Amino acid sequence: MKLIIENLNKRFDQHHVLNDVNFSFEQGKIYGLLGRNGSGKTTLFNCISQEIKCDSGRIYFDDNQDITNQDVGFVYTTPMLPDFMTGYEFMVFFADIHESKGLNRNDIDVYFDRIQFTTDDRHRLIKDYSTGMKNKLQMLCLILIKPKILLLDEPLTSFDVVASMEMKKELINIKESCIMILSTHILQIATDICDKIVILHNGQLEELEVDRLSNEEFEAEIMEKLNHESQ
Repeated sequence: MKLIIENLNKRFDQHHVLNDVNFSFEQGKIYGLLGRNGSGKTTLFNCISQEIKCDSGRIYFDDNQDITNQDVGFVYTTPMLPDFMTGYEFMVFFADIHESKGLNRNDIDVYFDRIQFTTDDRHRLIKDYSTGMKNKLQMLCLILIKPKILLLDEPLTSFDVVASMEMKKELINIKESCIMILSTHILQIATDICDKIVILHNGQLEELEVDRLSNEEFEAEIMEKLNHESQ
């Protein structure tokens, strides 16, 4: 399965954020999406997930089927969770509404064990969680429902070292079942777990050669490309 982006354009007033983008993302690989702040990474994700409407172009699967909301899982930089519920209450609710995907409320503790949430944390209000804990809960939900497309917008920056390593392993474990695009401004995260590196600059996507990930000049090349972005 492939995600095809064809002649995609998106403007905000006079700013052409995405400029005739053409690219394909393949299932079974983790794509690291790099770009300067304001380069359009989140806009690209919002277009793929249909959070915003493209000005022109098409995004579809390689069997010529259009993408639906049900196909996309989106891990936001700022988690969107109900603060008035405990983590446990939320996961019970989440399991109930996704029962058709194999989730079971009787397995809630197993799900929490997977991300090493203590018993006390499970029964605290989400509003009292740290950003890292909220991000872990958000990512757990999407990992469990296994969307066809998984978009990760700066997903690991709020985690401590141990939690970051745990989530990296989870992402690697599920990559064969989805098309995964991970946006990050931390090059080390991208080179640690990504199979391909894609740069968004001047409104377009460019893939870098994967066999150069361990090359000492690789980081310098990326920085040079990003520093030459048009203002």
